[in-house]
Amino acid sequence: MINGKSVLAIIPARGGSKGVPGKNILELGGKPLVAWSIEAGKRSKYIDRLILSSDDAKIVSVAKKWGCEVPFLRPAELAQDKTPGIAPVLHAMETLNEKYDYVVLLQPTSPFRTVMDIDGCIELCCENDSPCCVSVAETSENPYWMFTVAEDHRMIPMMRTEKEVYQRQLLAKSFILNGAVYVAETEYLALNKTFLTDDTMAFKMSRENSLDIDSKMDFSYAEFLLGNL
Repeated sequence: MINGKSVLAIIPARGGSKGVPGKNILELGGKPLVAWSIEAGKRSKYIDRLILSSDDAKIVSVAKKWGCEVPFLRPAELAQDKTPGIAPVLHAMETLNEKYDYVVLLQPTSPFRTVMDIDGCIELCCENDSPCCVSVAETSENPYWMFTVAEDHRMIPMMRTEKEVYQRQLLAKSFILNGAVYVAETEYLALNKTFLTDDTMAFKMSRENSLDIDSKMDFSYAEFLLGNL
């Protein structure tokens, strides 16, 4: 709990990954990918209950071995390629008998997210009375330096500053969602059905902790990083 309010954490891990088949239970650093999020979530000083939402029996079995509760099996229609990421969170909130003040989404594809990142995001959300907070990382490339290319091959700036200032040191820092931690008041999330609103706060994470595994190259890079720590 935090400030007397209860916290539910959900790890969504479906079985049908096309980019990296069986991704969520592939071993990374001697343990299944999903175990990294389970361990970090269990170490949180604020999370009251940590559950897994999955449609896959193998993932469920692995999660249970690593001490994660699996109170239900996610319906197949909520585990498709085009299923919105918010769907399993809303389903879990509706399915559980118990009600919680806050819900935390921990995607299993962020193995280097730490318990400090999780608790820091929860703290930022609660201490500022914000209805939601998400983790972000600073981008290596600034959108002010990005272009679209027209059919006649002309470069068209995607963004312009008011004074057309392009000196790198004068540009505002830009951040991107890293997919590691999402926090929201449950009632607010049930109403808005998204973590991203005008009220959302940003919790800044390091680039090192922000790796999101979505491809075989990402997985190989994660193994490389672990081998060079």
